[in-house]
Amino acid sequence: MLRKGFSHASLNICHLTVDLFRFLRGFLQSKSALAAENLFLRKQLSLYQERQVRPHRATDATRLAMVLMAKLFDWKEALITVRPETFIGWHRKGFRLFWRWKSKRIGRPRIPEDLRGLILAMARDNPSWGQARITNELLVKLGIQVSPRTIQKYLLTDPNGSRLRPDPSHRWMTFVRNHAQAMLACDFLVTVTARFQVLYVFVIMEIGTRRLVHFNVTSHPNAAWTLQQFREAISDAQSYRFLVHDRDSIYSQELDLGVKAMGVKVLKTPFRSPQANSYCERLIGSVRRECLDFLIPISEGHLRKTLNVWKTHYNQGRPHSSLGPGLPEPGHNTPVPIQKHRYQLQKGYRLKSKAILGGLHHEYWLEKIAA
Repeated sequence: MLRKGFSHASLNICHLTVDLFRFLRGFLQSKSALAAENLFLRKQLSLYQERQVRPHRATDATRLAMVLMAKLFDWKEALITVRPETFIGWHRKGFRLFWRWKSKRIGRPRIPEDLRGLILAMARDNPSWGQARITNELLVKLGIQVSPRTIQKYLLTDPNGSRLRPDPSHRWMTFVRNHAQAMLACDFLVTVTARFQVLYVFVIMEIGTRRLVHFNVTSHPNAAWTLQQFREAISDAQSYRFLVHDRDSIYSQELDLGVKAMGVKVLKTPFRSPQANSYCERLIGSVRRECLDFLIPISEGHLRKTLNVWKTHYNQGRPHSSLGPGLPEPGHNTPVPIQKHRYQLQKGYRLKSKAILGGLHHEYWLEKIAA
């Protein structure tokens, strides 16, 4: 691509050079010779017009040469190959390019685009950093010397021209990651039985380990029933500090006060912001995709029994990519070291498996072969 662009530019320069020599040669010819040559060329052009031959697309060099030569005579009478409005457009384009070249920025040149992107990324990823901190970070750790004033100039606006502001979701996710081990999240999901009875499944999860702490099923959820689920899920031995839930009316003020009495602070998500409770939303999606989408509950008891089996599988037998991958409750399924030969099982062990939910899922593990 670069070689092609270079050869194209060289060809344009050659055409301009040839046109310049022809122009200078005209000064050495007499007026009668120039008039005869002009008439001779016009006759040849008239032949093309009679045959209705469509001319080739003009190159940049041809356009530039025609625009420059048109300043020396009345070009309107001599214009044949293109329309007047097209030729005027060439002139305007050349004028814009001329002023763009003449109006080059003065002062220090702009820093490279990749460095500007790095500065903006540092500002977004670290909301508390100012220009001095970013300057020191670049100088000490990356060996890049940029003045604080230059960094401040690029911090004022993003590449789209709008004022750069800290991302609120970034600050929220930072808070969640810092307190994940002591944070719970909860939500409801709805399912329908074979007899068209609507059932509500309430789930509570631990964000740090992704463990499904508690679930229960009811056909008539209310604040008192929901508060009882928190009492069953949160024991005195556990040091949970925060609970995230949405603004559903079932989470009444009395419920929040009851949770607060357990030593847990309630964090309500903003209106219409399911992403603020994204971990629990992801859990509910997993329940649907991996369990409820493949069966129709017969009754409340059947649904509760099914979800109890899936809960054990989810916590103890299902690897979670967000954990490394890993298991919320490893139990006997402790991670096996990666083998030297990546496509072979560990020597001295054999593969075992068991079906979950009638074969909907399977769990696999290695069992040591008796000597």
